[in-house]
Amino acid sequence: MSIAVLGPTFPTLAANVGKNVSDIYYIFVGRSLGSLGGSVVGGVLLDCMNATLLLAFSMLGTAAGLYVIPWCNQSLILTILMSVIGGSMGILDTGGNVLALYTWGSEAGPHLQALHFSFAAGAFLAPLVAQMDLGSSKSEELSGAEKTNQSVLKSVPTASAASATPALNDHRNESFLWSYIFIGSYILLVSIFFFVLFSKSSSAKDKSKASAHKDKLAKYHWPLVSLLFVFFLFYVGAEVTYGSYVYTHAMVFAEMKESEAAALNSVFWGAFAVCRGAAIFGAAFLSPATMIVLSLVCSAASSTALAFFSHVRAALWAGSAVYGASMATIFPSGIAWIEQYTVVEGKTASLFVVGAALGEMCIPVAVGYLQGRYHHVPVVMYTAFVTSVVTVLLFPAMYKLANWPQQRDSREVSDRETRKTLLANSRLTEDEEEEEQHVREWNDADFEVVEMNDELKNSLMDTSHRIPGDSPAVQPHLDSALGDPPVVADGSPGRQNGSINWDKSE
Repeated sequence: MSIAVLGPTFPTLAANVGKNVSDIYYIFVGRSLGSLGGSVVGGVLLDCMNATLLLAFSMLGTAAGLYVIPWCNQSLILTILMSVIGGSMGILDTGGNVLALYTWGSEAGPHLQALHFSFAAGAFLAPLVAQMDLGSSKSEELSGAEKTNQSVLKSVPTASAASATPALNDHRNESFLWSYIFIGSYILLVSIFFFVLFSKSSSAKDKSKASAHKDKLAKYHWPLVSLLFVFFLFYVGAEVTYGSYVYTHAMVFAEMKESEAAALNSVFWGAFAVCRGAAIFGAAFLSPATMIVLSLVCSAASSTALAFFSHVRAALWAGSAVYGASMATIFPSGIAWIEQYTVVEGKTASLFVVGAALGEMCIPVAVGYLQGRYHHVPVVMYTAFVTSVVTVLLFPAMYKLANWPQQRDSREVSDRETRKTLLANSRLTEDEEEEEQHVREWNDADFEVVEMNDELKNSLMDTSHRIPGDSPAVQPHLDSALGDPPVVADGSPGRQNGSINWDKSE
């Protein structure tokens, strides 16, 4: 809401500082630069302090800037305030994604989708909030007064113009004052909740959690982050470019009326918001990679239709709706996807936000320049097609880079385990062979003992038969000889008892 409210209130802010709308375009540049700086600073601070406390301060700064802006009457101060708000939003973009990953980990998919859906919801609500001001019913009168003031400024001396402008500024300031106060109060309330959460959390716990994750960095962490940086640059640039220029394209190339062109623009952003809301539930059942692939396929198909068949109104309507829906889930799904392979810390998330901000700044400017030079070429549609091709080629490369070290390591681990298993089996086989050989040797020894007992017994029996009568002196010796066989070397009682019983039974 704090970002999107600038559009409906932009003429009022220009009137407050005594400038035309075309003369204060630099406040957008100041906000974009502030967002870039806030993303970088936020990424560094997230690795040094509690993320909840950082977000609380960032939203507190946003609320303070929104409270001051309605009373600002100098363009330089307005630009500084916009830069402060942009910096706070850069910290929020970086810290929100990191905090969601720290809180839910591998299950952060639906929560990231909900986080980014809130952006679309706020952008939808901001114009409605801006129209809730007390002076909105007098917009026609203000428009007439502005035209009168412009004519006065051209014909009267400077002193008269200076006296005429404050009266108009006071009226317009009062008209749009409460929209900024309302949004600032809401953000202030949210910052208070963050302070409450910080009071109940432990910064040491967060730091220990972050340090515990540092050993999980992928081998190709920074190349993977760089590719995703470029991926987000093209994706966000294409999203903002199409949403910004589809209205003009519809009127120039499709010869639509203003109402139809506005409706086409609403279809694009409406499909974008609806699909982001539906992705909250879809992320609970689909993996981030699956959602990215589906989005890229739909984006490629719709951008192809728009690039080559945009002169057909049906293709333009359907293509805009599908293209908006396909762009909705890529950014949160990309962050959830890379978290599965490496650790997304503050510096990493800041690079993603910086890439998105650069795409938002550079690609629309390039498209506007090319469209101004080549009036008969649908540059917007060709840009959507080219960026779709680039993202379709980048994601398989990222996927291969993210999985290749893991696959190689898993194969190495599998080979090591296989070698260990083979060695263990070979040792087990050798031990079994040695044990079997040992058993065979002792069995042979048992048979030798048994044969020796048989021979001894037969010889003694023959001797007893040769002696006439039953000599009592010989019988005890015979019993002792037959009853006490030699003891085997392993001392196994089972074998001794078995030998004794077998001999006695004979």
